[in-house]
Amino acid sequence: MKKLSILLLLSGMLSLPAQAAQDFSDVSIIADKVAGDVYMLQGAGGNIGVLATDEGLLLVDDQFEPLAEKIETAMKEIKDQPLKYVVNTHYHGDHTGANAYFAQHAPIFAHENVRKRVAEDNKKTGAHLPVVTYKDGVKIYLDDEVIELMHLPSGHTDGDTVVYFSKHKVLHMGDLFFEGRFPYIDITHGGTVKGYLANIKKIRESYAQDIKIIPGHGKLTDMIGLQSFIEMITYSIDLVETALEEGKTEEEILKAGIGEQYKDWSWQFINEERWLKTLITDLGK
Repeated sequence: MKKLSILLLLSGMLSLPAQAAQDFSDVSIIADKVAGDVYMLQGAGGNIGVLATDEGLLLVDDQFEPLAEKIETAMKEIKDQPLKYVVNTHYHGDHTGANAYFAQHAPIFAHENVRKRVAEDNKKTGAHLPVVTYKDGVKIYLDDEVIELMHLPSGHTDGDTVVYFSKHKVLHMGDLFFEGRFPYIDITHGGTVKGYLANIKKIRESYAQDIKIIPGHGKLTDMIGLQSFIEMITYSIDLVETALEEGKTEEEILKAGIGEQYKDWSWQFINEERWLKTLITDLGK
């Protein structure tokens, strides 16, 4: 199951049409309560956030299209109310793949670049696209909750949004947070290493220290987990920048490695080598 999820994540980040060739039959959607009416759903692809109120449901990200009905069932089991709003934290297919399905029930909110990227890079139109877009952010009011959407530029992509459930003090960070692992920074679609670091530092400074955090990938965490992530990225940038300033080649940097402290942050999609190559490519410009 873990290997399947990684493969689906890879295909989802790179291409929505690849979903058709994947077998999702063994994927289960697992719901965990985060706080109050806020839940996290895990299946294949990015973590999903759900706000389940008596006035309706709000969905943050929607994984892959073949999982849409399973996701819907999991939401209805939490609270059998109509879906009112969908939010995309960014454009990658493992977060937007079921847009067409859920757009039949509710409007999709996202940063203006998400609509552009879904249309251009994934060759999708119509129901796959967000219909409410914004430049800096927007607030959604549902029942007694205020959901604050804030855009952060040039991080994971050029269209990243974090979603804050203010009453419940829960933050969904999308792929601005890969819990306990090296992140994927999409430098071909507006992401930057230093922008990524600046964004997560801003998040740490902008929200209360006792919030709960739903990462784009990994387990439910908090500001302590985010601080560890910040320290890893800061260390990585300093390591590679120093090496580049000393005139070291990519081969020499890769041979030296990340160091023992962070070797266990490798995973099947972004291992140590790929993380270092991302740093070298972006910092060496």
